[in-house]
Amino acid sequence: MSKFRIAFCRISQETNALSPLRTEVEDFRRTHFYQGEELLERCGRWGYEAPGLIRNAELSGFVRSVQKLGQGKIEAVPLFSAWTVPAGPLSAEAHRFFCERIVTDLTSAGDIDAVYMSFHGALRADDTVDPEADMLAAVRSVLGPDAPVAVSLDLHAHLTSEMMAHTGLFSAYRTNPHRDHAGTGYRSGALLIGQLLEKHHPTVAWRALPMVLGGGTTLDFMPTMRPIFRRMTQMEKDPRVLDVSLLMCQLWNDAPDLGWATLLLTDNDPALAEELAEELAELAWAVRHKLPPELPDASEAVALARAATWRRRLGTVCLSDASDMVGAGATGENTKLLRVLLDEAADMRCHVPIRDANLVAALWDQSIGDSFESAVGGTLDPDRNPPITISGVLLLKRAETLFGRSVLVQLGHVYLVVTEGPPLCMKPDFYTQFGLSTTAADITVVKSLFPFRLYFLAYNRLTLYARTGGITDFDVYRDFTFDGPTHPKDAVDCWRAGDHRRRIALA
Repeated sequence: MSKFRIAFCRISQETNALSPLRTEVEDFRRTHFYQGEELLERCGRWGYEAPGLIRNAELSGFVRSVQKLGQGKIEAVPLFSAWTVPAGPLSAEAHRFFCERIVTDLTSAGDIDAVYMSFHGALRADDTVDPEADMLAAVRSVLGPDAPVAVSLDLHAHLTSEMMAHTGLFSAYRTNPHRDHAGTGYRSGALLIGQLLEKHHPTVAWRALPMVLGGGTTLDFMPTMRPIFRRMTQMEKDPRVLDVSLLMCQLWNDAPDLGWATLLLTDNDPALAEELAEELAELAWAVRHKLPPELPDASEAVALARAATWRRRLGTVCLSDASDMVGAGATGENTKLLRVLLDEAADMRCHVPIRDANLVAALWDQSIGDSFESAVGGTLDPDRNPPITISGVLLLKRAETLFGRSVLVQLGHVYLVVTEGPPLCMKPDFYTQFGLSTTAADITVVKSLFPFRLYFLAYNRLTLYARTGGITDFDVYRDFTFDGPTHPKDAVDCWRAGDHRRRIALA
């Protein structure tokens, strides 16, 4: 008997709609673009799925599900994996490229019984309101309307009626900071395999909440969200329940129907799916008034770090520039925190990242040890990130990094890593590759919202966030235009009218 063949593919980017940049195919190729047998090997037991990012992610989890649950009756067919750093929307050309590439690769793969797609779920493009729905439509154009299609999503995905029109088999992360990438891919694989082997018959229900912010910090292990995630785990203990997802949307996405969503998959039990989707929506709605804490400005954050004397001696203080989080699509060139560290933190050693391709180019032909004076920052979005003048010494140059060419310069007590590309600073090796010891720094600046908490766990003795004014501030939603009253921009007492507007009226 021939095997069932499941094609798998990733197109993943988290879009910040406020970014002045456009994301091109070359950005994916520079960061992560693998295909065919190389991709399958990278997702195998001894492979490294995403060098510089994560060893085992969604596609590795999917391949493991085929090996463990497939009973020798399933073949995993690799298409391609494209992944890049959060930034601005896809260009029209990039959007068209990926839709056409899906069709080409699926057609070339021969007979395919099902498809697994790994998305982020917050992708935007210049020429469409819902590029991931368009990509699912491309899959359907080859497979037809009936073949199973499963999709894994980031917990911060924006689930839409357009996406749901092409499939209901969605599975999202359950952790924040995210640490279950592979587990989520495994769940998606289990859904497809179970359906192909006729072990279950998925039925789906979902709710769309007119709510873009709530849940406090939204960390899964903190008191606000922990009971909700525990209840989701309890739901899945029922053998009739196949999968449960809560999607908390990416805040910097200007979609008119932006909001949280709940999604339930049951085994041929639509009434139970509706009941549990409703219950989970009520639980999420109940925490809508728990907003993120107010953040200190840069000067206040520096003062808090200074007061943490023993914590600095025992490790480092991780200071996130919350207004310039590259991990949420910011450009990484905000100079405001750097200016305060230069002026007000002379008694503390500081490690700081910034993006400035012009400065890297200007220093590239200079000799190590040379002194310089130059402007830095403000080349991509000068109105939000005005340049400042710095004087320092060139310490190191590196040509091969995930962020393009990079240089390390010393500005007295500040050690500044300047990158050509987006400085996705969320791991210690961002600095250690330049010979900077993590524990030597009093203050380590990161450009990340949550993931750095995991990677710096062994060194971080105090986590601080500073608001410096930029495109990843938590209140940017106030400038967005929604399709109706949306919390917390508007006073909304009940979520059902918004759910009807976004889910039922558009169905």
